[in-house]
Amino acid sequence: MYAQSSSHNIKLIACDMDGTLLDESSQLDPQFFDIYRQLSDQGVIFAAASGRQYASLQQTFAPIQHQMMFIAENGTLVMHKGEELYSCPLDTKTAHDVIVETRNIEGAYIVLCGKNSAYIETQDPIAVAEFSKYYHACHYVEDLLDVDDEFIKVAICHFDSTEKHVYPSLNAKFGATNQVVVSGKIWLDIMNAQASKGAAIEHLQNTLGFTYEQTMSFGDYFNDVEMLKASYHSYAVENAHPEVKKLARFIAPSNRESGVIQVIKQTVLK
Repeated sequence: MYAQSSSHNIKLIACDMDGTLLDESSQLDPQFFDIYRQLSDQGVIFAAASGRQYASLQQTFAPIQHQMMFIAENGTLVMHKGEELYSCPLDTKTAHDVIVETRNIEGAYIVLCGKNSAYIETQDPIAVAEFSKYYHACHYVEDLLDVDDEFIKVAICHFDSTEKHVYPSLNAKFGATNQVVVSGKIWLDIMNAQASKGAAIEHLQNTLGFTYEQTMSFGDYFNDVEMLKASYHSYAVENAHPEVKKLARFIAPSNRESGVIQVIKQTVLK
């Protein structure tokens, strides 16, 4: 039996994607679109809150992309109905410093995330296949230091665990001045110190006029912690990292069981 909140006055539902709303094959439950319609009819905003790129999220939610709110790139960019509501960029010098430092980590692959596109300097087919899951607008360049764009984060992939092989050294160097967050078993993101999914939600609370108590969120990993803290109705899915489950107020069934949809049906749409 999973604990649930009493949530009859929810105004915003913010939901992580990978490991949370999406199943283990990164697929969206087909009934989501009907759930979205019902939420919209009740005046509830549903936001996909993800480390994924905006262009990737648009593709996932293609039938409703022009209606939806997207908290993309771990909260560094918020788009609603095609309009930018908020962004929290990363300065170019920091981005370059992260790139130079990460090049020294064996097995680490870099994705430089700009507002216009993501950029990579590897052509390793396994890495490129992984990147394509999350970055649909992605360009190969010979040198990331030559890219001209407004940067919002640097994402680093290590197939043997970023928590073990990437986080210790990059957090030691950049953690005091930036957000350094393990966003998945093989992913880590470095962003502006003020950037997070939670900061994006607090901006929306302040500008759209709803409260902490009217906010529901779902997550599974460390990049969701600030989002859960910014929401009274905070849910970790059953398959979440154990430390994240400790921080959430409630537990939802796993992503394999469409736990997010179950909770929304039983609490918000009941």
